[in-house]
Amino acid sequence: MTDLNRLLDALKRPAGGSSDFDLNPGITLPPDRRLRPAAVLLAIWDRPEGQRLILTKRSSHLKHHPGQIAFPGGKVDAGDASATAAALREAQEEVGLRSERVQVLGSLPTHETVTSFSITPILGLVRDDFTPEPEAGEVDEVFTVPLAHVLNPDRFVVERRRWLGQWRSYYAVPYGPYYIWGATARILRGLAERVGR
Repeated sequence: MTDLNRLLDALKRPAGGSSDFDLNPGITLPPDRRLRPAAVLLAIWDRPEGQRLILTKRSSHLKHHPGQIAFPGGKVDAGDASATAAALREAQEEVGLRSERVQVLGSLPTHETVTSFSITPILGLVRDDFTPEPEAGEVDEVFTVPLAHVLNPDRFVVERRRWLGQWRSYYAVPYGPYYIWGATARILRGLAERVGR
């Protein structure tokens, strides 16, 4: 079975959401916190060397998460018809991937971030070819990772760092020079778990 078929099967399986706090049960979240809706695109691109996942390296000049590895995506704007529409719009703005080149396969459970976003991951297949165009000022680099790499739970590690005076554990799934961690790695870990069931 191809990785794509495994993904399609995984989308049919029920699963709960995830959060940046999954590995940190001791952190107490305020009950009145307000989550802002966001969406990201997990864009799978068929290449001669196999299926790859498109990721970005955020600009080192950004105020939030500078230099981190992320999916194309961002907050859901008032003009967006849905989380899917937001993910597609952001992918076009950030990496030049036009929405008509994406076959939407479905969505994954939401992920809550430490920065109070509720992210809906949208899974899509890139049709045809395109030349990535990183948005100046927001994206330093567009690159791809083998889909098989991020669908293998054995590639993930749990690491920790201090956050607001406390140790916080998180998933990471390094690939070459790219340190994929935090919400991006947690979303991928959830997908890998579903595919592996």
